[in-house]
Amino acid sequence: MIKEVEVDPDGSLTRRWGTRANDVRVKRTMAALEANGITVLRASDAAAAKRIVLDLIPDSSPVHQGASQTLDVLGITYEIEKSGRYAALRPRIWSMDRETEAHEIRRLGAAPDVMLGSVHAVTETGSLLAASMSGSQLGPYVSGAGRVILVVGTQKIVPDLEQGLLRINEYAYRLEDARAQAAYGIHSAVNKLLVINREITPGRITVVLVDEVLGF
Repeated sequence: MIKEVEVDPDGSLTRRWGTRANDVRVKRTMAALEANGITVLRASDAAAAKRIVLDLIPDSSPVHQGASQTLDVLGITYEIEKSGRYAALRPRIWSMDRETEAHEIRRLGAAPDVMLGSVHAVTETGSLLAASMSGSQLGPYVSGAGRVILVVGTQKIVPDLEQGLLRINEYAYRLEDARAQAAYGIHSAVNKLLVINREITPGRITVVLVDEVLGF
């Protein structure tokens, strides 16, 4: 895990963007998301969040997920890829040849039955914001996946879209950039941004809000 002191030496960014939301703000956000067609479940802690997420996924389902600090910390990535309970797509995709099987890789990643992930900000007005260097997870979030399950620590709750963009650029990006350098030796970038204001397919997107500080 990236130590926040590396990118936030005086702690000011963490205090602003990395502090768990209070109950009033969480409830306001939940109501707004539900009004926008997004199902919301609340977990008291990381262990409860993990149980909720895994119980939402039918056995043997084709499941995909992008790189996610939140999913890794919760142990969800391990369960999806190692338990044998699910048809994990990410290991399969990584084992394929990028040149000879490029079309199949795109197809598998673009339209999984279930897509797991997180976002970088959730507004109290009921919108979700996600930033990405490659954008590979954004297509499934938007429409490709049959079902999307997003696990979000309540420190990511912000008042509105403007504040969500600030959170991404001032805080989440810096942490992700440090992680990418440590893990892959490359810099990250806010190349692509997704805003989901409403979901028109009932039950398609579920947000699990966790009363802990999780992920970036």
